[in-house]
Amino acid sequence: MESNGIPLWGIADLSDFSTPADEKGEPFPLAISWVIAMDPRIMLGIREGPNQAYAHEYERVNDRINELAGSLAGEISARGFLAAPLAASDRTDTENIQGDFPHKTAATRAGLGWVGKNCQLVTRPFGPWIRLGTVFTNLPLPPTTPLDRNFCGRCTACVEACPAGALLGASWTPGLPREEILDARACDAWKKDNYFQYHDGHNCGICSAVCPVGLKQLKKRRR
Repeated sequence: MESNGIPLWGIADLSDFSTPADEKGEPFPLAISWVIAMDPRIMLGIREGPNQAYAHEYERVNDRINELAGSLAGEISARGFLAAPLAASDRTDTENIQGDFPHKTAATRAGLGWVGKNCQLVTRPFGPWIRLGTVFTNLPLPPTTPLDRNFCGRCTACVEACPAGALLGASWTPGLPREEILDARACDAWKKDNYFQYHDGHNCGICSAVCPVGLKQLKKRRR
């Protein structure tokens, strides 16, 4: 992580979760979770909706995550342990609008941040202006302390900004069903109806762009 310039990462204990199976058909006990920050200037520019610059940045960061995940899994395998990368933004279950495992779950278990009212991971350094990487493994690493509460407080900026009305305003706690926070079908339908030109309607980002924790990055840059 350090040699690749990753600013925020940790180890998630997933022993109580159902992960994708390893080559022996067993769940992985751990995951390495990390953050790659999006360009804050691009994130600021999508408060009214996604644009081509955001679509390019989204693709660039996802490609970097997948490249690093493959490299990391290879390094672990070379040491005689099992590892499997979790693809970035790969929707394998179209019916339920989800992937093989939530990157956010690994990230909260690794102590990287909390799930905000926008149903995105919110980190202290970057807010939700990030993408997540995950590699499952049985390499015996010491788990990071999980984060088990949210710090959104009374803020509802993302809820008010969502053009689909898909955010329900619930405050996350570990184990809270996604449906309590986000109407995923309403979100998906809005993106496909209005932003299909950006990765077939998989891009929006308005709820992330207005997050005050993310906006603090711009204040830091002006100092």
